[in-house]
This record gives sequence, structure tokens and C-alpha cells, in this order.
Amino acid sequence: MKILDGKKKNFYNELDKIINKRKTIDRPTLRTVEKIINNVRKKKDKALIYYEHKFNNNLKIIPSKKEIQKSIRSLSPEIKKAIDETYKRVKDWHVKQKPKDIFYKDKLKNKFYYKNKAIKSTACYVPGNLPSTLLMCATPAIIAGVERIVLCTPSLNGKLNGAVYYAASILGIKECYSLGGASAIMALATGTPKVKPVDKIVGPGSKWVALAKKKIFLEGLCGIESANMGPSEILLIADSSTDPEIIASSCIAQNEHSPDSMSVLITKDKKLIKKVQLSIVQQLKDLPRKKIAGTSLKKNSLFIYVSSDKEIISIANHIAPEHIEVLTKNYKKYLKKNIVAGSVCIGPYSNMALSDYGPTQHSLPTHSSAKFSSGLGVKDFLTQTSYNELSKKGVAKLGRSGYLMSNFENLVGHSRSIKKRMEIK
Repeated sequence: MKILDGKKKNFYNELDKIINKRKTIDRPTLRTVEKIINNVRKKKDKALIYYEHKFNNNLKIIPSKKEIQKSIRSLSPEIKKAIDETYKRVKDWHVKQKPKDIFYKDKLKNKFYYKNKAIKSTACYVPGNLPSTLLMCATPAIIAGVERIVLCTPSLNGKLNGAVYYAASILGIKECYSLGGASAIMALATGTPKVKPVDKIVGPGSKWVALAKKKIFLEGLCGIESANMGPSEILLIADSSTDPEIIASSCIAQNEHSPDSMSVLITKDKKLIKKVQLSIVQQLKDLPRKKIAGTSLKKNSLFIYVSSDKEIISIANHIAPEHIEVLTKNYKKYLKKNIVAGSVCIGPYSNMALSDYGPTQHSLPTHSSAKFSSGLGVKDFLTQTSYNELSKKGVAKLGRSGYLMSNFENLVGHSRSIKKRMEIK
């Protein structure tokens, strides 16, 4: 577990080497993804079945209603109730995000409209056994008004996760595919005889999924979220008052996602770092996902000690992580700071793990993309179209400046088109 001194002159160079390493495209992985994509492009369902059998020991792309119902029946009433409650909270939060159309009429009686329209179809990619991810991805799509919402989730050894499919049932999702990885992304983007294509794919995934989404977007095959989503990361801001066991538990909670997850602690208390390290070792002992968490902690955990609050904010915003937890005694002062992150948990009772279950979004920007993008929301499933309705008086008034500008920019066709409108009697 790496320790950095924020006071060193070359600190930011050292920090960038660490965080940029996670951003660097793994060339062998990219070549594998490209091979898979091209194979699905050529062989369609044959390639899908091949990869499903190879990676998930699954031979069935579309689960039957009977199989889905059987998986749901295996769930306890307590889990069903928890999913129901989570859905309600997520829905209540996201419904507040729906934007309103805009209408404006100026003094010349020109009319301008800005209308929101839902995309026609989207696929929610849900890794493994995460019903919460489906709730987070599909709920804003439903609120936006998307007509066709598709579930795509890998099975393990041909077994369906009942919790994911129960979530799908309460969301009203009936089109489900038992697919995972880069091959699933390509199938959803272009379609196969068994898989219908969609306009947009959302949801987090492995590095293979993330690269596949980028590839299909660059090829213009399908839309994706505006941010990098995964692998997961957390940054914690703590002081001498913070319980090291709480810090350690938050680090582990994040790092158990995948071997590529990242946790960062920033503190002015150097002694706290040692305490947290010892607590991490202790808490890992009986963790079911010990191997995954241990690998990512060893590879990607980072402890930074600084001398001022100003440095804390500067470093945190430089990293711009997916999650931030503020655990200091005077945590309220951070509410006044302009913190750059996908999601921020403030105070001793707030934690990333619980926020993953709503009501706020957990499909969030990673790899510093919080600097220019946000978590998934209703707007991600809407397109905005502007309308211009000019009056005779309006085109006469505005046309002059447009005519002059287009001529200046050597766009004579533009100026002639404008002049034609100005000459209408």
C-alpha cells in the first residue's frame, strides 16, 4: 500500500504516475476486445454462444419466462422487500431530475422552442448479481419515457440471478438477455438474429466491457454514457478524530468490487495511516472477497498525508474520483467547498456503501472524468431539439447581421439563403 508525502516537490508527478496507470489502455485487453467485436460482427449468434460458453459456461442467450420465474421464487421475502424499498427511493429522487421544455418569444415575435424527447431504446448492462445497478440504470430511463428498455446480464454457469430478474419485473422490463462481456456490448449495438439492437447502452462493467462500449461509440454504432464508468474508486478525507476501522471498512468496501478498484486516503494525521493499514489487514481476514479486495488494495490503494486543508481540496479535485467520503470532525465546512467527484458522502453516518442503494445514483464517472461529466441521470435518456420560428419582422431585423457574418466567414451560400428569406413579401 503506497504512501505519498503531499509536501514533496515532485508529489503531483508521483501521483499522476499512479492514477494515470489506471487510465492507460491495456493494449492486450484492447486487442482481445477488438477480436471479440469483429467476431460477433461476422458470426453473430454463433460467436455469442461461443463466448458465453467460454466465459460464463452458459449456452442460452435468452432465458425463458419459466427460468426467470424459478430464479425469482428462490429469493427470500426480505430481499424482495429491500429491492422494493430501494426502487421507491431511487424513483422518488430521479423523478425530480426531469427537465422542462423551454419556450421563448422575443420583442420581434420570434418564437424559440427547446424540446426534450426520450430516446427509443436502451440496454441496461448489469454485471453479475447487482440488482441495485439495474434499478439505477433503468429507473431514470423509465422516467425519461424510453419505450423499450432491455436487461443484459451475464449468468454464472448458466444460473440466473433471481434478484436482478425480480428488479426487472418490478421495473416492467420483459426483454432480457443472458449475456456478458464485450460480445454482449457488440450484440446490443448492432443486433443479431436473436438480439435486437438498441440506441444506447448504459451501466458499469469490467475493463473489457468499458473498452467495448468506447469502441462501439467511436464507430458510431450506439450511444453510451458520457462518462467513464469503472472500475470503481473512492477517496476518503479524514483526521485524528476519525475511527480507523471505519476508514478501513470503506476502503475494503470499494476494493472488493474488482482487482482494478482504487481507494485513496488523504489526511493531516500521519499516525492515522498506520492505524488504517493495520485495520485493513485485520478486516480482510474473514472477507469472502478477500482475494479481490487484497489484490486491488495492494495494487491501487494510496495513502497521502498533507499539512493543510487547502492541499486536501487541491489533491482531491486533481484526482476527481467516483466517490468521496468526508469523515473529519469539521466535515460541514466541506459543504462550502467546490469538490469535484461523482458523489460525496458527508459526515460520520454517510458512507459510499449505503449510497450505492439510493436514492442518489451509483453509476458514476471514474478515472477523473468527474471533471467534465456526471453520474447517470434522466437527461442521459433524452435528446434536446431546438426549434426556430421567425417572424417577417424578425428575419428582417436579424437577417442583416447574419448576412454580414456569413459573408465575412466566406459562406456565400449562407448569405444568399438569408437574403432570400429577407426578400419574402
